Amino acid sequence: MTTTTLEHDGTGGTADGSADRRPSGPDGTVRATRPFAWLLVIAGALGLLASWVITEDKVKLLQDPDFKPGCSLNPIISCGNIMQSDQASVFGFPNPMIGLVAFGVVVAIGVGALAGAAYRPWYWLGLQAGTVFGVAFVTWLQYQSLYVIGSLCLWCSLAWAATILLFWYTLVHNLRHGVIPAPEGLRGAVLEFHWAVPVVWYGVIVMLILTRWWSYWSTLV
Repeated sequence: MTTTTLEHDGTGGTADGSADRRPSGPDGTVRATRPFAWLLVIAGALGLLASWVITEDKVKLLQDPDFKPGCSLNPIISCGNIMQSDQASVFGFPNPMIGLVAFGVVVAIGVGALAGAAYRPWYWLGLQAGTVFGVAFVTWLQYQSLYVIGSLCLWCSLAWAATILLFWYTLVHNLRHGVIPAPEGLRGAVLEFHWAVPVVWYGVIVMLILTRWWSYWSTLV
């Protein structure tokens, strides 16, 4: 009888490109690859930074209505307009307070993964649910920013970018390890071309921003 051994490539997959759907630990836990763990830490830290700056500026704006945030650069890129809108406090408190908690949790998960922690599938599904809420929320905020408020906040944009990245690569991680079941063809395509979705996603957002205020951008050229 001949057996075939598949060598791991260090990214959570195998040398033949197939997904590794086996638990990482003997107790059914799933371990994050180091690249994914670093992504959690870095993207989470960027989102945390953006949330902190927005919260700090929001407090200053409440204390002094004449305060001008540093990222209010022109009529379009105006964090102040965003912060003073109703959409900036959808749940009755400043939106970035959600980011302070959520991105902090993401960083903690990433640091734990880098330290060798492995989590049960339900834990990864919980992270996935959080990123689904996050990406849905920032998509709504993007629409509100572009087509209702009519201004753009650079720090908000950083939080958007971090959230999109976290959502997508958490999904990639869960598909890779079989935490979320999917047809083999779909799983293989996602793992092979994982970079394509965020590139296209960011590209669409940039195009929407350019076309929304093209009459203004064209005056800067």
